Amino acid sequence: MSEEKIDWLSPDELRVFRAFNRAWEAVSARLDADLERETGLPRTYFDILWRLRRAPDHAMRMSRLAEITHSKASRITHAVSRLEAAGLVRREVPPGDRRGWLAVLTAEGLARAEQVAPAYARGVRDHVLGPLSEEARGQLTAIGETLLAHLAPEALPDVGDKEGKQ
Repeated sequence: MSEEKIDWLSPDELRVFRAFNRAWEAVSARLDADLERETGLPRTYFDILWRLRRAPDHAMRMSRLAEITHSKASRITHAVSRLEAAGLVRREVPPGDRRGWLAVLTAEGLARAEQVAPAYARGVRDHVLGPLSEEARGQLTAIGETLLAHLAPEALPDVGDKEGKQ
C-alpha cells in the first residue's frame, strides 16, 4: 500500500499525540526512578500500598486491585507476594467467600506507605505541577477529565471522592 493511501495522522495530530505521550512517558520514568532511588520502593508497589491504605479496612480483593491498577492478575500476584515477603501486606480469604483472596495492608505496610508518600508527592510537584502555570494546570485537568469521560467515566473523581484525600 502506498503512503498516500494510508489514513495516518496529520502533522498537527501527530504533534499533539507525541507531546502528550512522550511527556507522560518521561514523567512516569522520572517518578519511577526518583521514588526507587529515594525510598527503595518501586512506584507500582507504592501504588498498591496507597490504594490499600485508602480501602475500607485496608483490604481489597486481588482481582479489584488488578483492575484499578490496570495490571494483569499475575502481575498483582507477583507484586503482592513481594510485598507480603517484606511484611507490608498479607493475603486472606474473605470471610464466607472462598472465590478469591484479599490483599490486606499490615501495620508495617501502612507505616511504609505513609513514609514514602512525601517523596512521591515531591516528585509529582517537581516534575508535573511545578513546571506548569495555574492556567496550564487547569488546562491539563480539563484535558485529563475529558479523556477520562470518553474512555473510562468510572475513573472520573467525584467532588467527594477520596482520591485527593490522604
